[in-house]
Amino acid sequence: MKRFTAAAIVLALIAMAGIAVAKDQPDPTGTWKWTINAGGQSREATLRLKLQGDKLTGAVLGRDGKEIAIEDASYKDGEVSFNVTREREGQKFKMKYQGKVSGDELKGKIEFERDGQTQSREWEAKRSKESKES
Repeated sequence: MKRFTAAAIVLALIAMAGIAVAKDQPDPTGTWKWTINAGGQSREATLRLKLQGDKLTGAVLGRDGKEIAIEDASYKDGEVSFNVTREREGQKFKMKYQGKVSGDELKGKIEFERDGQTQSREWEAKRSKESKES
């Protein structure tokens, strides 16, 4: 009986330690904003992320204000990755996002193809204050 009780206590402590470690992970849930500079013009980009368990979902707001769902999203060890399929002039193209969450900051790289060449650029988003209060 003492062994059973000791084993139960050890398992409970391990479970609680696992929960504590999981809570130490930054949560990507929220609205993230950053500025894109292209062709001498700048515009604000918006990303909404939601983490439920180990499933990451979300959307990017397009230029017309329509939401574009993220695809193939994952979140592990503070790192997010997802794809966004956009359409311009009847052509679809995929952008691959990856980044690391640190507090209210999300920094990473976006990869896309242009003229048959893979291009990349750095991106740095800030979590919107309203998204923390919601």
